[in-house]
Formats: sequence, C-alpha cells, structure tokens
Amino acid sequence: MLIHGSEGFVMPAHLRIATYAYEHTAALLDGRVPIDGVDATFETAPLVSDIFRRTVERRYDVAEYGLTYFLRTFDLDDSPFLALPVFPNRNFRHSAVFVNTAAGIEQPRDLAGRTIGEFAMFGHDPGVWMKGIFSDEYGLTPDQSRWVVGGTDHPIPAFDWIPQPVPAGVDVRHAADDQTLGAMLEAGEIDALISVDVPQALLAGSTKIARLFPDYETVERAYYRRTGIFPAMHIIAVPRELATRADLMLALYRAFDQAKQLAQDTYRRGALKQHMGVITPWFSRHFEENLELLGDDWWPYGLAANRTVLDTFLRYHYEQGLSRRLLTSEDIIVPALLDT
Repeated sequence: MLIHGSEGFVMPAHLRIATYAYEHTAALLDGRVPIDGVDATFETAPLVSDIFRRTVERRYDVAEYGLTYFLRTFDLDDSPFLALPVFPNRNFRHSAVFVNTAAGIEQPRDLAGRTIGEFAMFGHDPGVWMKGIFSDEYGLTPDQSRWVVGGTDHPIPAFDWIPQPVPAGVDVRHAADDQTLGAMLEAGEIDALISVDVPQALLAGSTKIARLFPDYETVERAYYRRTGIFPAMHIIAVPRELATRADLMLALYRAFDQAKQLAQDTYRRGALKQHMGVITPWFSRHFEENLELLGDDWWPYGLAANRTVLDTFLRYHYEQGLSRRLLTSEDIIVPALLDT
C-alpha cells in the first residue's frame, strides 16, 4: 500500500528504519518511542557498516549513515539523500591514532614521510577528523605521508559500493588480501594507524604499539574547550523524495531526540544514587566532569548546536579531496529541520 503525500509524491505506507543498537536508540528499537503518525519497523545489524551498505542498496527508507559515506554521494549525478540533524555516533578521535613504538613518532609532525594505515578506506570518518586536526593544528597534510587501507584485525576488501576518491599527489594503496593493519603496525611494516578499532595487540599488552596521544582524554578535553567540537561520525540519511514531507521529517527527528533524551535521563536519575547500577568505579565523578565540560545536553541533536561540527567536517572533507565542492549545512540537512 502506498500513501500519496500532500506534496504529490508516493510515500511508503510502512517505513523500514535502520540504526545501530546504541543506548540512545534502544527506545526506538524496542518500541518504547513510536514515530508520531508513522507505521515503522526499526532494524539493526551486527556491524554498522552493514547498515551503510544496505542503505546504498536502498533496502531501508531511513537509515544511519557514516558522514563520509553520505557526503560522497553528493558527487554523483543525482545524490539520493539528505540528512536529519541527528548524530547517533560521535566520538573524540585523538584516541584513534596508534604508532609503532620503534618508529620514533612522538608528535603529529613526526608522521611526515611515514606510512600510515587507515581502517576501511582513505577518509573513513575518524580519519577525516584526525587528518583535519593534524592539518589545522600541526601543519601536517595527507600528501606528506603514504597510506595503506585495510582492516585492523581482520582483512577487509575494498568498499567498492561507495565512491573512493583519492586526491592527486596522495599515495594510497590497499593492503594485500591476507594482511591486517594491526599486524603490519606491530611488525613495523607501517609506522602508524588511524582506526575506529583498537588493535587487538595493544589490548593484549603488546609493547610494540602505543597511542600517539597516551593521555588522550586530557588532549580531547582540551580540544573541546578550545573548539567546542564534539566530533560527529554518523547522521540519519533520508531519501530526497521523503525529505519533502516536513511533517514526516519533524516526526522522525522528534522520535530520535526523545529516545536520546530517555538515555540521558537514565544517567541523570542514576546520579541521585551515585550510579550504583553501573559497574564502572567512580563513574559518578566522571559523569559530573562531563556535565561540567559538555553541558546538560551532552549529546546534542539539531543544526544550531552542531553547525560548527558539521561545517568543520565539511571543510575537512573538501580539503582532503573527498568532496568536489565545499558543501554547507544547508546543502545536506532536510529543509524542514534547518531551524532545529
């Protein structure tokens, strides 16, 4: 069954929506938060990249999508998506840079002339952020290093289902079919690694791998104080034909926001009992420090609270040769939600 919307297009009577199973999307996945006036089924997947690929295949009506995956579609002849200003995945990424301890790399500038591994593809979301930060704050640009793309602890093939631009003057190759970047880093075959995944060898106690920023929490908190940026990794993508329905877009946005607020409320209530339901010691102190730094809504949705974050990522994406033109927030956010 199809429903004819007021703008004249045909809208599915039932929406398939996909997002990873985060605590701030749990209330959508388990049905506690419905979408006003919408019949929808929420789905997830073991790997968030599985959701990305199925989004490309148009197996969902609405879906979580990595920012760089989303932005690369804008260089196609007919970009299929716009975005809700909903950010289900965000993380500070200084902690995502690893080095071989024998390589003599003590600061970002030491990465010049080195071979750096990158998870999945040249320009995965943490990589875009860290390359941009390296350029802005340390004068290190991607063309000053060599790049090897692959899986951190498991070989992965090239993501041939998404555009893979490589800017002129940048040396990029894919790891061999049987190679992993974590093993290459431990063996000294690459000097550094930017990866969403922590190398298993480091977690197992290897002394041959270390983080570039050992006290990364202090560095990341200082970065936030300096810039006001809590890096966003993913957005919620919607097909352009659905994005014309302002009522639907508002209903979707409100549902995602309500689910997120429920997760935040759990932490706020937990503070009354010093988070005795959480297994991590001193968690309440950590929670207090985060509120002091990030504010009461520490995981904000909406464009107003995230314009600097988005504009910075859009600039980095363009500067790194991953977008043909410098996009703006107005280019990518659904029109009905530009005032959120």
